[in-house]
Amino acid sequence: MPDEGGAGGLEGGGTASGAAGGGPGAGFPGGDLVDREWSLAELAAAYAYPEPGPGGRQPWLRANMVSTLDGAAQHDGRSQPISTATDMRIFGTLRALADVVLVGAETVRLEGYRPARARAEFAQSREAAGQGPAPAIAVVSAGLELDYSLPLFTSPLVPTLILTGAAAAPDRVAAAEKAGAQVVIAGDGVGVDPVRAVQALADLGHTRLLTEGGPRMLGQLVASGVLDELCLTISPMLTAGDAQRIAGGPSVPVPKRFELVSLLEENGFLFSRYRRT
Repeated sequence: MPDEGGAGGLEGGGTASGAAGGGPGAGFPGGDLVDREWSLAELAAAYAYPEPGPGGRQPWLRANMVSTLDGAAQHDGRSQPISTATDMRIFGTLRALADVVLVGAETVRLEGYRPARARAEFAQSREAAGQGPAPAIAVVSAGLELDYSLPLFTSPLVPTLILTGAAAAPDRVAAAEKAGAQVVIAGDGVGVDPVRAVQALADLGHTRLLTEGGPRMLGQLVASGVLDELCLTISPMLTAGDAQRIAGGPSVPVPKRFELVSLLEENGFLFSRYRRT
C-alpha cells in the first residue's frame, strides 16, 4: 500500500460488521454486531493505540498487512490488486493515528511510496495528541540505495527518516542527508537491529509506530519480538503463484501467539486485529 491517495474519496464508503469480544462493537451501545457505515471517528476509536501507563507512553508497534485466502501478500509485486476501498479507508485511519510509518526500502521501491499527507478529518485529534500534521515515513535501509527524486524525499510534509546501521557508507549517508532525510543509526553493523530501531524512534518521540512491511521486514520484526499488534486484511481472493507471505525470513523457534481483538467484515473481506498475548 504505497499511500492513502484514494482514501480521501472513501470517507463515506464501506459497510463493516464488528465481531469478536472486545472488538470495535464493544465500544458502542450494546456491543452488538452491526451492519452499517462506520464513521472515521468510530474507526479511530476502534483502532486507538493503548493509553499511556504510569510510566508514560511506551512504544507500541502495529503492522498493517493484507493477504489473500491462499496466503499471498501481493499480486504482481504489489498489494493494491488484492485490496479494497474499505481496506484503504482503514489504512488511512491507521496512518492518521501513528507518529511514524516504518517501511522497508524494497517496498518503497516496488510500491512507489509517497509521503503521508495531512488529513483534515484528523487534524484536531492529532493536535490534541501532541502529534504533527502527518506521520513521518521511516525507511529501513542497510545500503541506502534509494531514489531521492521520489516525492517521499522531495516533498514530505515532515522530514523522511532513514534507519540504517553504523557501518553504512559515509557517502551514502551524506547523500541522504543532502536530500533532506534524517538518518537514524539503529544498528552496529550495516543492517538495522529491530529492537534498536524501535528504541531510536521512541527516543525521537515516536511511540505510536505503524509498519506496512514489506514481508521481509515484518519477518525480522516478528523474529525480534518487537511486534505488538497485527492488523490483517484477509482478501477473499485466490492467486496461486509464488507471491510472498506477509512475513518472510527465518522461522522463529516457537510460534508467536497473538489474540484476536476485533474483526470487521465487508463483502467477504475480513479486517482483523490481533495483539500479542
